Amino acid sequence: MNYPIWEVPVLGGGWVIGLIAIVHIYVSHFAIGTGFFLAYTEWKCYQRADSRTLAYVRHHSRFFVLISLVTGALTGVGIWFAIGLVHPAATSALIHQFVFVWAIEWVVFAVEIVAALIYYASWDRLSARQHLRVGWIYAVSAFASMIAINGILTFMLTPGRWLETRRLWDAFFNPTNWPSLALRFLVTLSIAGLFALVTAARWPEEADRVRLLRYAAKWLLPAFFLLPFLLLWYLSQVPQTALEALQSGIATIGVGTLAILTRVVMVSIVISATVGIFAYLGPYLNPRHFSFPMAMVFLFLGLVVTGTTEWSREMLRKPYVIYGYMYSNRLLASQEANYNQQGMLAQAKWSNVREVTLENQVAAGGELFRLQCSSCHTRRGYRSMQKVLKGRDIDSIRHFLNSLRDAAGPYGGIMPPLVGTAAEQEALAHYLLTLSRPAQER
Repeated sequence: MNYPIWEVPVLGGGWVIGLIAIVHIYVSHFAIGTGFFLAYTEWKCYQRADSRTLAYVRHHSRFFVLISLVTGALTGVGIWFAIGLVHPAATSALIHQFVFVWAIEWVVFAVEIVAALIYYASWDRLSARQHLRVGWIYAVSAFASMIAINGILTFMLTPGRWLETRRLWDAFFNPTNWPSLALRFLVTLSIAGLFALVTAARWPEEADRVRLLRYAAKWLLPAFFLLPFLLLWYLSQVPQTALEALQSGIATIGVGTLAILTRVVMVSIVISATVGIFAYLGPYLNPRHFSFPMAMVFLFLGLVVTGTTEWSREMLRKPYVIYGYMYSNRLLASQEANYNQQGMLAQAKWSNVREVTLENQVAAGGELFRLQCSSCHTRRGYRSMQKVLKGRDIDSIRHFLNSLRDAAGPYGGIMPPLVGTAAEQEALAHYLLTLSRPAQER
């Protein structure tokens, strides 16, 4: 507990990260996929001497630069700002473990930005061959950036042999790296197609618009057929303990975690299938009847699918932020026995209370709630402890806290284990009692 805790009321810190991250992931996947879309389509135009489609590519490149460089850059900075405040311990661990990977990513990202700007600004200043080379430089550097980030993200769920070796090679090339990379690349191509539908739907010449809509829809079809197989490959590499925990665990909001995850996955699958089917029936088979509002609906559904799939990936990782190493409440799994023996308050550098006494029992419990619970729960907002504990007496709350110490209990593998001395647990119980009662009863 080396860092201060930023406790976000009502919404919770996780949602601050999530809302920014979903938009950023969607836009960044668009930026990667569109790099290949632009370079490949421009190459085809030169091969076929197709000046009309080339005019569309030029127009789409402006749309691409505005969305990817502005929205992508703002949300990227926002993610770093949010994770640094909400989860500084995990952020520090990832920076220190992957310092060379981050350095590589920042270099290729700089190349990516410069190439994107040159690509857009040099249509009339470079030869066709030179301009196409810039487009491929952008596409390759964007893909290299995705390789670096994907290795870090997959490490958080499947650190693999790194838990024993602590080697960068084992951390980066973890069990889910390759299936996740294949999944994400297919998704980037589909998202590129979704965004292309938006600009194609507004193209003024009807004959060209029909042709461009059909072409954009083709970019969605490979993912529609291949994603199920890649998803099975990915899930086969997920730790069995994570899948078993989801099947047996009970979420703190009172609904089976498996049921929650199943619903989210089903929503994602249904929406993905809907987009794929209607992309085939609409802009591919009947492009004349496909309108700009329809394209915007497709774009929004793509954002929903992105959000649900990323949420599902986060759920698989619970109760860890780095699986097997650091719990979602910032505590190291290796330090569990130490916290139980020496107490948590005495080791928390940013705690206002250092030990539990009869006089400060409730205040100490509040500090323990902030240290151990506030990463996932709020007092009276998202995942509200007031709602979970409503009407419970002190004995019921004590029983609830005892169950959090039992790895074989109903919350084992879903929530981090409760740590601390017996006196600290009792202090937390008395603090939670103040949340379980209506204000007039306190």
